[in-house]
Amino acid sequence: MPIKNIDDAILKDISVEEGVEVEFLKRGIMHGRIILPMNVKRNRVKPIAIGEGLRTKVNVNIGTSGSVSDIDMEVEKARVAAIYGADTVMDLSTGGNIDEIRRSLIEASRPLPFGTVPVYQAWIEGVKKYGSAGIPSDWFISTVEQHLRDGVDFMTIHAGISKELAKKAIKSMRIMPIVSRGGSMIAVWMLENNEENPYLQHWDYLIELFKEYNAVISLGDALRPGTVVDAFDALQIEELVNNAKLARDAVSKGVQVMIEGPGHMTLEKIAADVKLMKSLSGRVPYYVLGPLVTDIAVGYDHIAAAIGAAVAAANGADIICYLTPSEHLSLPNVEQVKEGLIAAKIAAHAGDLIKLGERAVKRDIDMSLARARLDWNTQIALSFDREKARSIKTQFGETERSCSMCGQYCVFILLEKYLGKREGVKLDDILARVLKGVTL
Repeated sequence: MPIKNIDDAILKDISVEEGVEVEFLKRGIMHGRIILPMNVKRNRVKPIAIGEGLRTKVNVNIGTSGSVSDIDMEVEKARVAAIYGADTVMDLSTGGNIDEIRRSLIEASRPLPFGTVPVYQAWIEGVKKYGSAGIPSDWFISTVEQHLRDGVDFMTIHAGISKELAKKAIKSMRIMPIVSRGGSMIAVWMLENNEENPYLQHWDYLIELFKEYNAVISLGDALRPGTVVDAFDALQIEELVNNAKLARDAVSKGVQVMIEGPGHMTLEKIAADVKLMKSLSGRVPYYVLGPLVTDIAVGYDHIAAAIGAAVAAANGADIICYLTPSEHLSLPNVEQVKEGLIAAKIAAHAGDLIKLGERAVKRDIDMSLARARLDWNTQIALSFDREKARSIKTQFGETERSCSMCGQYCVFILLEKYLGKREGVKLDDILARVLKGVTL
């Protein structure tokens, strides 16, 4: 069982929030199909369960770059992520004092579970100290240990790309052989040293570390496709097979694990990708980046990613990583983080309407009833961005009970005396109808 000594009160809280039984959670955890990112070193972490049969979660990436390192801006991003409903936050910092930034963002993101990509820091600081070819393999592991000691709840570990796969990637016909930053760092280290992946070399020790801290290994997709024409190729599938084997090994040894997925992928491939991953891995949680369904949505990649994320969630993906409008262009600013998060939240919910059915649809029905009653306060309260919804509602003033689109010709005003006969309609009756699949 990957998690030992789980507090029953925590599981009860999660069961109420998710609408599932405690026993369902325990079975999922026992088989590695549900994870709870909760490093034992951290206090005041909100219990979040990720996995099969649960609401699709959304992760927000923040962090500095080598070009822009403004810790105050990153702290504000963490605050905005919490306000607008992120389930987890990851620090991808590559500029400034990475240790200091990580600790500040852990504090700023409370109570959300917090993740990192330790290979970034290992590579950046290792190159400065040793040169790229001189970094000892255990240097990568010592960085993981430091992140665990700081209280990181989950970490991307690029263990699925072997030395042989790195060689294949460099010689491949892909447009972009490797687009994963962490994956490229590991690949370069392997090729320069002619050694196997350091995470594979020290896999058994990593297992013990993550088990000790009750943290989650997120198996990175170093060979994820960076363009739709490279999607679902042999490189992606071979790494997925490797990650699936590692995931099964982790679960068998009592360690929490999830697998990361693409990337760029056209719509028709997404369901097959999710189903293949679940089949190979024993249904461990799947963490997907988008997928982006087209390569030409520059400036609107959060929308391209949300389209793919909705399809992925509907077919069983468990947590999606947001993208922002600045993807492929720039480090995001605070407003772009908010835009990307809300797009991802909408995508996750759209997927849950298919995946979870009645458990997800109540909010939609509440919204529809409020619309039929011209109850603007309820509509705004149920929206993902209340400030924006209220601003748009009042942008031309409020001269009518309806919105300014239909004005006095609003259908609900025209039909008001007849709709009054429907006041007895109850939410429970509507939910029962939905459960039976009745639409008329």
